[in-house]
Amino acid sequence: MDDNQIQPPPSFVVLFTTPGGHRLTEPMAHVRERYELCEDMAQMLTEQAGTLQFKTGGSERDVLSAIAQALSGDEAPLDAGETGWVLSRLAELLGWEPLPPAPDR
Repeated sequence: MDDNQIQPPPSFVVLFTTPGGHRLTEPMAHVRERYELCEDMAQMLTEQAGTLQFKTGGSERDVLSAIAQALSGDEAPLDAGETGWVLSRLAELLGWEPLPPAPDR
């Protein structure tokens, strides 16, 4: 029995679900761990995104694109799906329009 109270949203769980959504590809404990990391990352980036927009005068899209680039390096702790989720969540937290999905996601 799993006593963990954290319930990742369906938008995150789908990243770890087989095509058709019938089965998880990873144990739920791993999904929760990755969700916590991604949610923390999105929350942490809200202040940085606002500061970056203020300092550069860039658009919301420019700021999200710059953050996407920073999260996509070889040493990035997130995979492409998780990065996309973090960017969508960040846009949601800021009340911004999310970036359109990248073709390789």
